[in-house]
Amino acid sequence: MSTLTTVTSSTVRSTVRSTRAEMMRLRAWPAVWITLGAWLALSLMFGYLFTYLSYTTGDASFTDEGTTQAEQLAQLLPTAVPDVFLQGMPMFGGALMMVLGALVAGNGYGWGTWKTVFSQGVRRGCAVLGAVAALTTFVVATLLVTLVFDLGISLLITVSEGQPVELPSAGSLVEALGAGFLVLEMWALLGFALGTLARGPALSVGLGLVWALVVENLLRGVGQLLSWVDALTEVLPGTAAGSLIGSIVGAGGNGDGTPGVLDTIPGTRAAITVAVYVGAAVALSVVLVRRRDVT
Repeated sequence: MSTLTTVTSSTVRSTVRSTRAEMMRLRAWPAVWITLGAWLALSLMFGYLFTYLSYTTGDASFTDEGTTQAEQLAQLLPTAVPDVFLQGMPMFGGALMMVLGALVAGNGYGWGTWKTVFSQGVRRGCAVLGAVAALTTFVVATLLVTLVFDLGISLLITVSEGQPVELPSAGSLVEALGAGFLVLEMWALLGFALGTLARGPALSVGLGLVWALVVENLLRGVGQLLSWVDALTEVLPGTAAGSLIGSIVGAGGNGDGTPGVLDTIPGTRAAITVAVYVGAAVALSVVLVRRRDVT
């Protein structure tokens, strides 16, 4: 019993040290801050800027076609923040997190980081779990920064338009944070697994983006003609992520909803599918690093 406790304690300490080291690397890495900045810029443009311009000019933009000015204003107020916060995550946010995850894992090989770490006696499984923990910390930080950013923009618009300030409910914010975490975490860890599989950043980033932005959309189109393809698309990560968000914000009708937001499968099933992908991505990454040569 004491031996098991000692081994467990050693594993935990090694994982914590690996997490701290990886956090230092991420904080000093420009790609991390560029990813966060790109996501905030997309959130501003597609969540608020285009809608606000449509509202103030009276001309419906491509994002608000068929809506009245009153409906556009409602989308800009704080009560709508949870929905705006989530809408871009299945496609834009997921793609950015996948790129970051692939870079974190792939550059570990390209820069020789893993080789250096393992040569110092650090357990491979602990090093991978440390990197995953650091990446997860960044995902959580991204969610919190985005939520504060969206609330700030919404409050600024509310005050400038002379509207009463009414904040969203705590329950809706918690629900949005939980769903957003599952979606971004899944894509980040799938990118990490791809980076580990390809042992480099370039190929893994390319494969991830092609899959997330092209392949799944093509399969969903083919699924309208072939029933077995339609059944396959229901277990794909993009479908699960889009359906999870769609169960909260609504997917829109006649195909005119937010890109990537779907209503293909129920929300509970979508959440379970996303969670399964999260666990599978971590397990695959650990197995690959432990069983393969680093070079």
